[in-house]
Amino acid sequence: MQPWLKQLNLFFIAMGFFTRIPMPKWIEVDADKLNQASRYFGLVGTLIGGLSALVYSVMLYWVSPTIAIVFAMIASVLLTGGFHEDGLADSADGLGGGWTVEAKLNIMKDSRLGSYGALALILALLLKWQLLSELALFSPSSVSLALIIGHSLSRVTAASLIYSEQYVSEDASSKSKPLAMHQGVNELSILLASGAVLLLLLSLMQAIVIVSGLFIVRFALARFFRKQIGGYTGDTLGATQQIAELACYLLLLILGASW
Repeated sequence: MQPWLKQLNLFFIAMGFFTRIPMPKWIEVDADKLNQASRYFGLVGTLIGGLSALVYSVMLYWVSPTIAIVFAMIASVLLTGGFHEDGLADSADGLGGGWTVEAKLNIMKDSRLGSYGALALILALLLKWQLLSELALFSPSSVSLALIIGHSLSRVTAASLIYSEQYVSEDASSKSKPLAMHQGVNELSILLASGAVLLLLLSLMQAIVIVSGLFIVRFALARFFRKQIGGYTGDTLGATQQIAELACYLLLLILGASW
């Protein structure tokens, strides 16, 4: 396989893993390729953020910015199948309701939604809408850029945990999707580079604050998950993505969204 075709294959694997967008039939998927595809998780976030921003921009012709934001949020959920939101809810249920590591993992495997998960999901979606609505007060373009930055850098933050943290084994039958469990230096380097390119869209101060904030979020969550269950699961990666996305919007709002 040609080098460029191999990279395209890995990107489509990453896209198929994170979204409901169908992969071409010629794509070859196995566990090793899925691990390598983690290098493009941030780029897939850029795609999701870009499409969400497009929906937001189009809806602005007919509705107010706050309603357009709701449509953008719906678009992102439809594109991903609520993949990360589900991880946040499951993590909240497991880590909030379990007393032992085994109990926490078992609760996270349960497909039913508990009170902790419901509260986490409702509050996260409400906060996301409110933060983006506040950003819209600066300019419509600030929301579009925030969606692209937030979706991309949050996935870079979450995926980087695969490199440094220990995967907590689960019953394979409990997951409907496989999970990238290993990440090499090459994968991490490309992953971080994809996020660094987007920082060029921000001012120097914004870029420094966003990177510093996400580093703190990553450090805190990695330490918390390590203490709670000894590492990460697919659900905690989803929770990390959602929290990091909210952190991006919050930091941009605090900075005044001075694009």
